[in-house]
Amino acid sequence: MTESDASRPPAGPRLHPRDAVAAIIVVPPQGYLLQLRDNRPDIFFPDHWGLFGGAIEPGESEEAALRRELLEEIGVDFPPEAVRYATRIDIDWNRPGFGMKTRAFFEVSLAAERVRSVVLREGADLRVFSPAEIQNLRVTPYDAFGLWLHINRERIG
Repeated sequence: MTESDASRPPAGPRLHPRDAVAAIIVVPPQGYLLQLRDNRPDIFFPDHWGLFGGAIEPGESEEAALRRELLEEIGVDFPPEAVRYATRIDIDWNRPGFGMKTRAFFEVSLAAERVRSVVLREGADLRVFSPAEIQNLRVTPYDAFGLWLHINRERIG
């Protein structure tokens, strides 16, 4: 690879970051329900494990976006009172027109027996992982940090 090759962006469709939400789905006592992202060049971090969620539509609250995304992606309609704010990460994309984008994380619980009835509507796979297993997965960087914060919440502060 030449120096000019290294400075050239990889081929593929342009990606456009947006403000987004993510669900930290806790499945007591085993761990966390994660989604294997599709292996497509038109999405961020294809073929990585990550949290369910997605972009916030114009005029939509973060909580409404999260509930909509979960209904679209796994067919589960979580009531508003089941959605608990966890944390947020601000990402400076340092690109004209993008600037700062926020990824808000919310915790929801899903009983283990309900996981078996979840219908995956987006993504390549879903699976429950323990915190120890998550450490060895290829996880989207922002979701890895959100999960790390959740897993280690008792140690922080």
